[in-house]
Amino acid sequence: MSRARQPPLVTGISPKEGPAWTKVTIRGENLGTGPADLIGLSICGHNCLLTAEWMSASKIVCRVGPAKDDKGEIIVTTKSGGLGTSTVSFKLLKPERIGILDQSAVWVDEMNYYDLRTNRNKGISPLSLRPSNPLGIDIDKGKIPQKDMEQTFPGMSGDFTSENFSATWYLMENHSGTSFEQLKSAANNLKKQANKKNEGSLAYVKGGLSTFFEAQDALAAIHQRLESDGTERVEGSMTQRLENILNRASDTADTLFQEVLGRKDKADSTRNALNVLQRFKFLFNLPFNIERNIQKGDYDVVINDYEKAKSLFGNTEVPVFKKVYSEVETRINSLRTLLLEKLLQTPSTLHDQKRYIRYLSDLHAPGDPAWQCIYAQHKWILQLMQSCRDEFISGQRGDLSKMGVGALELEGDTRSSALSRLSHTSSLKRGGSLRTPRPSTWRFETPQPVQFVEKLADVVIGQLPNFWKLWISYVNGSLFSETGEKSGQVEKSKKNARQRQNDFKKMIEEVTHRLVKLIRGALLSGTLPPNEQSLYGGWENKTDLTGQWMTQIIHIVRGCHEALSALEIPNDLLQVLQDLLLDLRVQCLVVTLLHTTEDVKTLAEKEDWIVDNEGITSLVTSKTAKCFFLILCICALQEQRLLIILSNCQYLERHTFLNLADHFEKHGFTGTEKITRVSVQAVRELDRKLFDAYIERRADPIAGALEPGIYAGYFDWRDCQAPTGVRNYLKEALINVIAVHAEVFTVSKDLVPRVLSTIVESVADEMCRLMQCVSSFSKNGALQARLEICALRDAIAAYINSKSNVSFKQALDTLPPLHSGADKKLLEELLNKFKSSMQLQLTCFQPSSVQPIKR
Repeated sequence: MSRARQPPLVTGISPKEGPAWTKVTIRGENLGTGPADLIGLSICGHNCLLTAEWMSASKIVCRVGPAKDDKGEIIVTTKSGGLGTSTVSFKLLKPERIGILDQSAVWVDEMNYYDLRTNRNKGISPLSLRPSNPLGIDIDKGKIPQKDMEQTFPGMSGDFTSENFSATWYLMENHSGTSFEQLKSAANNLKKQANKKNEGSLAYVKGGLSTFFEAQDALAAIHQRLESDGTERVEGSMTQRLENILNRASDTADTLFQEVLGRKDKADSTRNALNVLQRFKFLFNLPFNIERNIQKGDYDVVINDYEKAKSLFGNTEVPVFKKVYSEVETRINSLRTLLLEKLLQTPSTLHDQKRYIRYLSDLHAPGDPAWQCIYAQHKWILQLMQSCRDEFISGQRGDLSKMGVGALELEGDTRSSALSRLSHTSSLKRGGSLRTPRPSTWRFETPQPVQFVEKLADVVIGQLPNFWKLWISYVNGSLFSETGEKSGQVEKSKKNARQRQNDFKKMIEEVTHRLVKLIRGALLSGTLPPNEQSLYGGWENKTDLTGQWMTQIIHIVRGCHEALSALEIPNDLLQVLQDLLLDLRVQCLVVTLLHTTEDVKTLAEKEDWIVDNEGITSLVTSKTAKCFFLILCICALQEQRLLIILSNCQYLERHTFLNLADHFEKHGFTGTEKITRVSVQAVRELDRKLFDAYIERRADPIAGALEPGIYAGYFDWRDCQAPTGVRNYLKEALINVIAVHAEVFTVSKDLVPRVLSTIVESVADEMCRLMQCVSSFSKNGALQARLEICALRDAIAAYINSKSNVSFKQALDTLPPLHSGADKKLLEELLNKFKSSMQLQLTCFQPSSVQPIKR
């Protein structure tokens, strides 16, 4: 498993100090794997992610914003590493305020900012100069939601600069965990600040007392002069002269400063526009970047940029931002349509389907794209199956590339990969296959119904597994990304899946029923209702199939059933396949018996009564043996029947053929030795094949379960605890061997040594292979492995042959030797404990005179 990345670490910043909007270069370690991985950057408490430019995993360039703190750390947050730390700090310099009439060598920025809501410049409010912490104690932010506070204090506010300020709200929001003593100290701080303010105002008045007296005298003199002159506005009066003087002064001031102030306003507008373009270039360039990344197929980048823009400008009221953002939404809607078209396009791999569903989920596409994909795949599978039948009916076999069937083998597998890959692995381990090797002329010799059934099985097995896996992913919510989990898409998907379980069940039923009806139409058209004959039948030129071809069809359908069962599809949905298999077996038996009957009827015509040098006719050596072998093979349909036939074969070889030979000899027949020998060889060949088939069905599951059982729970031979006993996987293997013993014993006691010794040989060989594959053992691992190998060897010692004995010896030789006397003693104790606990189960492996149960 891959290890998680280390958190980001900032080790340097250049420059280390400067005013707001200073461009800085941040250096460190683990600063992200790319621009999309960078999700947070703050300097002195100010969020600088909007201006951040990711250069590499050790370098980021950004601009410092107007933070409240004069000095603070640089914190980087990434998706892969989480919240980071910093070993350096940045000092934010406050700009020196210069009056409008003061001389300055440079243009002074008057700290105007751009209001995104009103689309106009604003100066710094005097209220913003008030302290951010009026109580003078540490702020302890509570976890009470803002909505709850608004409901508790309707019409009030926790902002101490607001007219509707609520002290209770402010204390609950900022000091919910503050002690009473700290609050008393805060109250004293407020009193001191108020006293200082009053004392400052009084001292200012005292210092300028003479100025106030002079101003009062001047105002009194003006008042007396105005009263004596009258209040009417007449030409030449003092009031009129004073007005004229003030107007001239105003005009002169406008003349002096109009050009300067005009240039300043124009410069402010230009600088503010450039500032806005620089700060929000991400938004202005976003439509072009979205279009370019869509053409490149970088949908992840588009989604990340869209989420970032939506969080920043989704609720903006600025007209220019709203216009650009609406263009972004237009491009995203086009992307949603494009991704939905790609999702519903067939054929498509399961990987691409999951990828497009995740993209549409992150883009908050309307509807349920996952269910739309499932529905489209279902219709496409049905269309493929029906088209396969139609092309065979019309005689246009060819390939189905027009329907996209050329892409069914998505990973470049061979044509037989669908069935062989999903069938039971036991036959594959022994070099078997669901299809026998065929000559180059197979296409010309095989009847069309057989070819049709094979192709139809390929279509179903090639598509249904991915269809089922897509549904499972839809049910457990694994189709969505972390963004989808946070937005509740996973829970919504699970809820939709629960509501649509019956609909999906009907889809699977429709596929399996369509498969069965198409096969019945090709082979058993009489079993279809009259109204379905034209849709699924129509094989007018079909030839009668022999028992050999029927057996091959049964083999294909059975492999299809096993492959679907391996997907853990409920058995009730596959019952129609089991019913079809039963009907096919009956039909196969009927066809074989009919052909055998016809052969028997023509025996007299084919017999030439010419005896060869060995005293037998050719008819006996060919037809009799072949018919006998074929009938026995048809009967061998289940494991227990395999055992019964094996027992019968032994009886035939040891008794029946010997008795027949004695009778032939007794009645004077000559030349019967070859007949007996050929019959015995045929029975032995049948015995060998049936025995191999039974061993394959019983030994492979037992041996195949050893490896997953050994490493269950991430067990590691190099890092494990001291052994306390034999683990459950070995006990389960022994129980399975005991089950085989019981099955064989109930049929024939004489078969038990032969069957169990072969199964033990397979288990011992697998155990040896697993031990040899281990690179190294710890002391405890070696002791645990030796315990389990010895326990298995001792338990089945009665059925160990030379090959299995060599396998056990090689497995033990692979382990490090035990040098400690304590380890040897512990091994002996654990072995005795195992034998004592399993004494009842292991009794069956001991020699016994009990006769098998007759059934």
